[in-house]
Amino acid sequence: MEAFSVEDRQAMCDTFSRLLQDMADEPKLRQLLITESGFDQSVWGKMSQLGLMGILIGPEHGGVGGSLVEVEALMEHAGAYLYGGPFISTCVIAPTILSACSDESLAEECLRAITEGSAIFSVAGCGSSGAWDLPPEVQAVFVDQSWLLTGTADFVSYAAVANQCLVYANVDGGKGVFLVDMNENGIALTPHNTDDATIRLSSMSLDAVVARQVAGVGEEVMEEALQVALVALAGEQVGAARRIFEITIEYLKTRHQFGQPIGSFQALKHIAADLLIELESASSAAQHAARAIAAGSDDRKLMSCLAGFTCADNYRKITADAIQLHGGIAYTMEHPAHLFWRRAQTGQWLYCSSDTLRDNYLAEMEKML
Repeated sequence: MEAFSVEDRQAMCDTFSRLLQDMADEPKLRQLLITESGFDQSVWGKMSQLGLMGILIGPEHGGVGGSLVEVEALMEHAGAYLYGGPFISTCVIAPTILSACSDESLAEECLRAITEGSAIFSVAGCGSSGAWDLPPEVQAVFVDQSWLLTGTADFVSYAAVANQCLVYANVDGGKGVFLVDMNENGIALTPHNTDDATIRLSSMSLDAVVARQVAGVGEEVMEEALQVALVALAGEQVGAARRIFEITIEYLKTRHQFGQPIGSFQALKHIAADLLIELESASSAAQHAARAIAAGSDDRKLMSCLAGFTCADNYRKITADAIQLHGGIAYTMEHPAHLFWRRAQTGQWLYCSSDTLRDNYLAEMEKML
């Protein structure tokens, strides 16, 4: 039996959407763009009060016991408002990793902190390549009864506002995950200079940083973490694509040329119809992948790869064509179209590139033949 009924899931999403409409609309987003952190603690606090922090955490740790189906639905609403807080790293990736930890006291400590809203997690899952499916560039060594981490991680989201970080590292000929307090000595953050200010990414340098091992977590769990991250991101991309599509259709209905709405022109109708197909294809891929992972289906890796590249590529296509359909106004800083396009560009390579995901999808398909 599902923990959430369709009605419960919709009610949760409606409440979240109202929160974002009230506290994270476009004017407030633009205010955040010029801040150093790009993070609104007041919105985060309200999300915690709604119980969203524990969406993937079981009731035994204070969570609500939801699944990736609920996460994907929530992320569609987050995407519509280009919400860029550390939700995926803290409430999706971190619980996936920590729930697999064999150290029950560590898992309880961290998961409880997430549900209470007192912990913000960043996740250092890759090196300079940006791909989570390649070996990390951090080395862990055990010295004098302590684990020490040395190396560099890149594309770490919201590291500057996080108080904890899960670091993927090489250890004893294998791979492991380590918990780092962001106040430890030896950590240096360098913000990435990107065209997308709606999300904050950093490089993180570690120099003999003291860490705690997340026992029992290795490559297999990190692969699962990548799958859930891709599907959460896919949901966000679907929501954002749907929002810019709706904005574009409204513009086609209200912009007049030659005495009639430009949306009545056949050429523009065809473009809009094609974009709707792209949107619904992405939506189906994201939702199906979420259900596959929630059910533990054998094809969950296949479906997460499909959702990853389909939603990333279709989102970019929809935002690019939306700019063309709007004409010159979409090139101005005052119009939101460029904000969606910039976010779509970031999504092309975040966690894993579309090209790599497409190759992984084909490899998984071959295994099934």
